[in-house]
Amino acid sequence: MTSPLGDLIERALAGDSHAQEGLYDQFAAKVHRLAVRMVGASDAADVTQQTFVKMFRGLPAFQGNASFSTWLYRIAVNECLQHRRRERRPVHELPAEFPDRSVEPSRRVEQADLLQHALGNLDEKLRAIFLLREVEGLSYEEIAEVLEIPTGTVGSQLNRARGEMRDFLTKAMSE
Repeated sequence: MTSPLGDLIERALAGDSHAQEGLYDQFAAKVHRLAVRMVGASDAADVTQQTFVKMFRGLPAFQGNASFSTWLYRIAVNECLQHRRRERRPVHELPAEFPDRSVEPSRRVEQADLLQHALGNLDEKLRAIFLLREVEGLSYEEIAEVLEIPTGTVGSQLNRARGEMRDFLTKAMSE
């Protein structure tokens, strides 16, 4: 691992607390953003913390077959899904940056609420695929690695998630 990230990982494995802190600093915001959208803002910090606990424990097993960020997203998604199964309660919050910023603030709140309900109605795995693609910008191949599913399945499930989101939003806006 000769890249700056690879060097950071090697130093973290050797017990360098500054390197561990560097890994956390580099990836915490992305993991937290995903967790907010998967489990809600009130639980995102706990899920983020648990993700990094598992990441640091599992770091010796990281072999570099996938990119580090893909490996970390896999841990984060699994933590989010486990948390949702344990808690069995709906996700209530949606980050303010998700709605269209060109719309006036009172309408943005409405949009956020609609989007949250639409996301909340998606199956957890469809929500994960939708968020990893549309919010985090991962490629189909990266999502396939994160979720350990075939690339073709990513495409079909992403289309299904988009369709369900569109149907929910169309229905909600016509009411």
